[in-house]
Amino acid sequence: MREELREAVAVGDAPTVLRFPKGSVAADLPALERLEDGVDVLSRGETSDVLLIGIGPMAHLAMDVADRLRAQGIGATVIDPRWAIPVPPSVAQLAASHRLVITIEDGIRVGGIGTRVRQVLREAGVDTAVDELGLPDEFIPHASREQILADAGLTAAKIAQDVVAQVLGTRIPIARPPLLDDAAAVDWARVPRSGD
Repeated sequence: MREELREAVAVGDAPTVLRFPKGSVAADLPALERLEDGVDVLSRGETSDVLLIGIGPMAHLAMDVADRLRAQGIGATVIDPRWAIPVPPSVAQLAASHRLVITIEDGIRVGGIGTRVRQVLREAGVDTAVDELGLPDEFIPHASREQILADAGLTAAKIAQDVVAQVLGTRIPIARPPLLDDAAAVDWARVPRSGD
């Protein structure tokens, strides 16, 4: 949070908003790499089947989903964009080399970060299907955070089950067909990295 607060204060050309969870904060997730535009790559699968975008505290959930998918033979890359709006350019570049994109946020789906990701992909000509996961646009009865997320289907088990069905083509949105072997891996040379 200190790092992001310093970055937010340094922004001089626009207002910024820094969201952080109430209550206890989960342990830090070490990034494998920070891309040039600030996106943290948290995990890379052996294949580029699914790109999981965990927004804020949902990055931990995305990592759990990736582990479950890996056990099913599905490769998942997990990223935390850190700054969600505007959508960083590397998100579109990563999405282009995956079969399916899943956004996971704890905000309302309608008009949420997933919607913005979908719009950016379309503007960039990326035809990877996007499944936007978040809270429904309705009155939510008072409950614990965990119960609200579970009621909305935002659990690792439910998300992984749905993703497996999408990869198999039995649930919409359907993942596009597997990429050719030589193109299956993310072309990390095309993704902007810090220091390049």
